[in-house]
Amino acid sequence: MTSTRTERSHRLRTAPRREVLISGAGVAGCALAFWLNRRGYAVTVVEKAGAPRGGGYPVDVRGTALEVVRRMGILPRLRDAHIDLRRLTFLDGDGGEVASVVPHAVTGGVAGRDLEVRRGDLTAALHAAVHDDVEFLFGDFVDTLDQSGHGVDVAFHGGGRRTFALVFGADGLHSRTRGLLLGPEERFHRYLGYRFAGFTLPNAFGLSHEILLWNTPGRAAALYAVGRHDPVHALLNFAHPEPPYGAFREPESQRELVETVFADAGWEIPGLLAALREADDLFFDGVGQIRLPRWSSGRAALVGDAAYAPSFLTGQGSSLALVGAYMLAASLAGAASLAGQDHGEGFAAYEHSTRAFVTLNQDLVGEGDAVLFPTTALSLERRNAMLRGLGAMPSPEGRPAHTALTLPGFTRRR
Repeated sequence: MTSTRTERSHRLRTAPRREVLISGAGVAGCALAFWLNRRGYAVTVVEKAGAPRGGGYPVDVRGTALEVVRRMGILPRLRDAHIDLRRLTFLDGDGGEVASVVPHAVTGGVAGRDLEVRRGDLTAALHAAVHDDVEFLFGDFVDTLDQSGHGVDVAFHGGGRRTFALVFGADGLHSRTRGLLLGPEERFHRYLGYRFAGFTLPNAFGLSHEILLWNTPGRAAALYAVGRHDPVHALLNFAHPEPPYGAFREPESQRELVETVFADAGWEIPGLLAALREADDLFFDGVGQIRLPRWSSGRAALVGDAAYAPSFLTGQGSSLALVGAYMLAASLAGAASLAGQDHGEGFAAYEHSTRAFVTLNQDLVGEGDAVLFPTTALSLERRNAMLRGLGAMPSPEGRPAHTALTLPGFTRRR
C-alpha cells in the first residue's frame, strides 16, 4: 500500500476539518474528492489498484458534465485529449458496408462541443487536479463499515482502522461499498440481456479515428481505432438470457463461452478470437444498470456507477459520474450552511435534485441496444434501413437528456 499527501499552508483551517473517505479513485471518486476538498473536508481516497488506472475504452463527456469539468479547470486538458472520431461504419455478416455515418448521428452527441477521451486520460486529469490536496491510499480497500458509533468505523483490507465522519462509495458497477450498505448486487442490477468481452490488439486494419461495427442477429463485434499507430479496442458482444451473477468468473471459461458463440462467424471474427485467446487485458461482464431505491444509508452515500450505472449502451456513465459527484458535494455544502453539517439533509437533497436527471439518462438504454445490438433478423433489417436513411449529419442540439440538469452554484469554503 502506498500513501501520498501534501498539506498546503494556505488551506489550513482554524476549525478541525471533517475527515471523509471515498472508496474508488476513478471518475466519480476523483471528481467527488475535488469538490469535497473545495468545501473544506479532509478527504481520503482508497483505491484497490496500486496506482491510478490508465487505459480503458474511450468515454464520452457530454452536456451538463462539460460544465462540471469546466468548473474544475480541466476542460482545456480534455480538449487536447479529444479523440475526434470521424466515422462509424456498420457492416453485415459478410463484412459488407451497410452504412457509414458521423458517430454523433447515432450517439446523440454534439460535434465541436462534446468530448470523447481515453478513460485513462480523463482519470489522469481528475487525479492531477486533486492529488496535492487529498490523501490517496493505493493498493487497499474497505473491508468492513461500522456505523454504530458517532462516525463510520472503517477496517481496511490491509489491516488499518480509522474513523470517518462520512463515507462515499464510488467503486463502480460491482461496488463493494454498496454491498456493505444495502446488500447483494442482484437486488439492484437490471440485466439488459447481453454479455461482452473487451480487449485490445495491434492495429493491423489500417483504421484511424473510426469504429467498425459488425452485426448478425444477437451478435456484434466492434473495432474502435483511436490512431493508426495505437492499439485497437475490440468488443465482442452477444445476447444471453441469463444475468452474469457468479458465472464464468475464470478467464478461460469466459474465452470458451465467447469462442462458442462466435465459432461460425465470418469477416474478421476468427482473427479476433485468436487475439482474444492471447489478450492480457480481457474484460468480461454483463451489460446492465444499477437501479437503487435510495443512494445513501446513515453516514454513507453512493455516487457514479455504484449508485446508478446506466450501462455503456447510453454512453453516459462518465457524464453521470461527473455530474453526480458535483451534485453530491454541492448538496452537502447547502445542508451544512442551512442545518449545521446535517449530512442527512445533504444526502436527501442530492437525491432529490439529481434522480430525475439520472433516470432520463438511464432510460436512453432502449435507443442504444436497438441501434448497436439488434437481437433478431427483423430488428437488424429495420435498424439497417434506418441507418441508410439517416444521412451523415448529426443533430446540432444533441439529446435533451444530456443537458436536462442545470448545475447550482458552488461556493468554496474559506
